Amino acid sequence: MTDEIEFRSDVTVELVRAQAQDSDVLFAARVSTIGEQSRPDEGEAEELHKRDRGLINFLMRDRHGTPFEHNSMTFYVQAPIFVFREFQRHRIASYNEESGRYRQLQPAFYVPAPERNLRQEGRPGKYEFHPGTPEQTALVSEEVRAQSEAAYRSYERMLDAGVAREVARMVLPLNIYSSMYVTMNARSLMNFLSLRRLVEGSQFPSFPQREIEMCAEKMEDLWTELMPITAEVFNSNGRVAP
Repeated sequence: MTDEIEFRSDVTVELVRAQAQDSDVLFAARVSTIGEQSRPDEGEAEELHKRDRGLINFLMRDRHGTPFEHNSMTFYVQAPIFVFREFQRHRIASYNEESGRYRQLQPAFYVPAPERNLRQEGRPGKYEFHPGTPEQTALVSEEVRAQSEAAYRSYERMLDAGVAREVARMVLPLNIYSSMYVTMNARSLMNFLSLRRLVEGSQFPSFPQREIEMCAEKMEDLWTELMPITAEVFNSNGRVAP
């Protein structure tokens, strides 16, 4: 039992590969009106004209969604398991997660940062979160750390005794970190972002758990670099997924 317990308050999101640019939306949309086209080269893709921006805005505003599907992004995500369970509610992406049956899970656990809101006020469907008191913040940190360490030591003892990984993992809490690849297109990502980020100006505001919102923020930043016009009109149209 020599593994040192790591406590983290962050998430990791990396763009592994992508075939996604604003010109993909135009290419897919215009086949409806002008038929087969030659795909624009990378230089042309950077020179979108005013009418091209207008077309993307029209598609977003009037919710013509399929042109936003002809692209792909694969993200690598490290986050606590309870975040992944929320991710997988979105059945519009492909997921592959590391398995506690086939490898020993690493002793890394999520503990809320001091600035993380802790108090929930209001009724379900209409509630707000507010900062905790210093005493609540200290209590959460102490209890999460203590229970995480105790659980992982129990896990190690069972592994050392020859118990199968799929059995020993039963004692591990939901704040242990896992990792996965998630692949989706821009339409799916916009659906995800509309639900998992609280952004001023959203037509249908959502109130996500902070930890999955941390992932969504990083994913949106990476996507915006790839498809800046699509991201811009998504925001200007109230962040409603087409």
